[in-house]
Amino acid sequence: MHTVSGGEVAGILVAVFWAILVSFLAVALARLAQTLKATTKLVADVTDQAVPLLSDASTAVRSAQTQIERVDAIASDVQEVTSNASALSTTVASTFGGPLVKVAAFGYGVRRAISGRKDDDMPAKTPRRTVIVGRAVSRGRGKKD
Repeated sequence: MHTVSGGEVAGILVAVFWAILVSFLAVALARLAQTLKATTKLVADVTDQAVPLLSDASTAVRSAQTQIERVDAIASDVQEVTSNASALSTTVASTFGGPLVKVAAFGYGVRRAISGRKDDDMPAKTPRRTVIVGRAVSRGRGKKD
């Protein structure tokens, strides 16, 4: 019979543990390879979908730029119309404003003069009175009795 020494037993144990470690590493590497394959496929799919999306986005940005240029042109036209309307308003106010105020003042003066003559020709009216709970109140212009 052959007896096994302590060094041989230790060598066998190390060989068994080494084999187990290599098996675990082989399984881990196989799973890592599968993950890398799936990641490569995913990146390829994303790239295939991203290129048309970027093209559409570029088209949309160009269209928006065109619309912004149109709005800018419209805004400048509106600003020009506004300044023209302001100038026209100032011109009309300065041309007709003064004479219209004078005509209105003259008309007011004529009405005051005519109404003043009528008041002088007519006899004075007596103010109307209203009785409220035993007290007389005048309806004239703030006059109290």
